[in-house]
Amino acid sequence: MQPSPSGSPDHSPDPGLLTQLSTPARWLILLALSLLLSAGLQLIHLPGSLLLGPMVAAILVATNGARLSVPRIPYIAAHSLLGCVIARSLDGGIVSTFAADWPIFLAIVLAVIGASSLMGYLMARSGTLPGTTAVWGTSAGAASAMMLMAEAHGGDIRLVAFMQYLRVVCVASAASLVAAFVFEAKGGAVHEIVWFPAVDWLELTKTLAVSFAASALGARLKIPAGTMLLPLIATAALHAAGWITIDLPPWLLAIGYATLGWKIGLSFTRRILRHAAHALPQILASIVVLIAFCGGLAALLTHQFGIDPLTAYLATSPGGLDSVAIIAASTPVDLSFVMALQTARLFLVLLLGGPISKFVARRL
Repeated sequence: MQPSPSGSPDHSPDPGLLTQLSTPARWLILLALSLLLSAGLQLIHLPGSLLLGPMVAAILVATNGARLSVPRIPYIAAHSLLGCVIARSLDGGIVSTFAADWPIFLAIVLAVIGASSLMGYLMARSGTLPGTTAVWGTSAGAASAMMLMAEAHGGDIRLVAFMQYLRVVCVASAASLVAAFVFEAKGGAVHEIVWFPAVDWLELTKTLAVSFAASALGARLKIPAGTMLLPLIATAALHAAGWITIDLPPWLLAIGYATLGWKIGLSFTRRILRHAAHALPQILASIVVLIAFCGGLAALLTHQFGIDPLTAYLATSPGGLDSVAIIAASTPVDLSFVMALQTARLFLVLLLGGPISKFVARRL
């Protein structure tokens, strides 16, 4: 049984407890449940909790008869915020580190992309998942970005979200355990989020104006994932030129992530959950294989180039970028090397993912 495309509504909505409630009451329940789950995931320091909590909450209400949907304009605005988040991760240190060792970075990144794409192809060939969905679900990039790219290239965003965030949890857990028990690295103090810091409203206004305009242009021109990619390019370029400062307050990011999570979660049905559960063994196997493959690349970096083993392991770890950054920042590693390789992989996945998914679709 194949899931319906992510852009198409399911014409057999799930019955449930929430069907008889008013629309405002359903939204209120969704908001309260999202806050509760996000807070719980934050307490255990789970990566991506601001998106994952609302997504899980939306899945729960959607499969119990909520029948809600996220309007198009807030969804596109959330895309533009995600582009700004990725653009903000670029700095001069990362660029100079990549420039100094670009042949090594390029070889490692292409090897990881090749391995993940091969696993996606094999899963699609076996019939476990549809072709483009399998490719984007196994792509070793930022999970939230991969979901938007999948949606733009015909993948099922629900299954891609399930695969990507399962990988994020597994990879983050493995990286933390390896750092603590294999390399005996001592973690630093966990920084508490300041939800309402002082904001430079002029810079924030300029950043949002640029990103929203670029996102609207991407939607107008119907560029695949242009609502995220154009804001990324525009804000990164202007930030590098010193014309804007990308400073996004946590409360605004929480709204954007919640919007993305709700959009994905509200499109789930009980049928798609059964399909995901059926594919779970193969998905877990692909994650384990990818982690092991990247560990082999880390060993190669250490043996051939004398790079510190923990630095090499975190640099090659298959995402997500934010969770690896948090682990690397609290351990004694070369942070610039780790972030340069992680960032290079993200951008190459964004660049090559579309052609790879189209190639796999044609082969199938």
